[in-house]
Amino acid sequence: MEKKVKVSRGFIIIVSVLVAYGIFTVIIGFTTGNTVRTWANLLLNNYYFMSVAIGAAFWLAIQYITQSGWSAQFIRIPQAMSDYLIVSFVLWTFMFFGVHHLYEWTHLEEVANDPILLHKQPYLNIPFFAIRYTLFFGLWIYFTQRIKRLSTLEDKYGGITYFKKIELNSKIFIYVFAITFSLFSIDWLMSLDPHWYSTIYAVKKFIMAFYHGATIITAIVIILYFKGYFPDMNKTHFLDFSRYIFALSIIWAYMWLSQYLLIWYANIPEETIYYVPRIMSDYKPYFYAELLINWLFPFLFLMWNRVAKNPYLLLFAVLVLIVGQWVELYMSIMPNTTNLHKITYIEIGTFIGYAGLFAGVVAWSLSRMNLIPKNHPYLMESIKHH
Repeated sequence: MEKKVKVSRGFIIIVSVLVAYGIFTVIIGFTTGNTVRTWANLLLNNYYFMSVAIGAAFWLAIQYITQSGWSAQFIRIPQAMSDYLIVSFVLWTFMFFGVHHLYEWTHLEEVANDPILLHKQPYLNIPFFAIRYTLFFGLWIYFTQRIKRLSTLEDKYGGITYFKKIELNSKIFIYVFAITFSLFSIDWLMSLDPHWYSTIYAVKKFIMAFYHGATIITAIVIILYFKGYFPDMNKTHFLDFSRYIFALSIIWAYMWLSQYLLIWYANIPEETIYYVPRIMSDYKPYFYAELLINWLFPFLFLMWNRVAKNPYLLLFAVLVLIVGQWVELYMSIMPNTTNLHKITYIEIGTFIGYAGLFAGVVAWSLSRMNLIPKNHPYLMESIKHH
């Protein structure tokens, strides 16, 4: 029960190489005239891995609120993933140096000559933008670190007192998360096109974070299982993880389709401006790939129980969905920032660097705490789950 994840020297070397390659890519991007594309990719990857971390924290909160027994032995994974939010805060702060390259509303001359931007100026201005960003991250880091600390104390002292405290903090966190993450998505993604609006956009991003947070949790659990860290894990656990992915893929697709169909049917220019550059350009294949990868593939693939209970096939599904989330964010960001669609060394190298950093942070966090929460009140239910 006291077992911790051991981080090998080889893993540290690999992670270091990936991060170094990512840094090198960014430097080359800035120094070869690809400034806007580089900033756009930094925005994409900052949001990608931040949303995965905060989505994992939301998944963890749901486990405590619903008092789920099956997942008790796996809660260290989302706790470790939430530690990335601290690193993410620093990386997002760097993004303020590039806002003028990405956001039209940061240019005062554009705002002065545009009635819509002028109307939105009390909300879309850099000082208020920075205040909201700091507040949102402050709340996320506070609640995720508090839940982690209470879980550590539960490990040390036992009883149900700390479990009840975690449950209470989780209840508060889900409401804080729902509001702040929705506003964060509007601030950093939807405001890339400040003339466009959608009442479903924030909900779609909220579901995406939960969806892919659960997906990456599944990937890490399976990898650790292959390395012998979860000896009590069985096919029913795999099935439960696949059910999360299966259900959330349907909810995400519902939001995707709802936004698209309402805008298509109404055919209002103020709304269709979002879809025109995505459907009537080189981005068109990615527009449909976004739906096929994130919904149709997991819907059909995980519908079979034999597949859903097989860790190798489930891990394959997760790897596909990692690409799916990237495509979703690529389509949210790139058509508003770069006129020309192409996958370059910047897209590949930046993602590799961030993936290495995320893996390193999660591994480091897991190596510093007991992998199995030995005094969790539902631990035995999780171990004997069938």
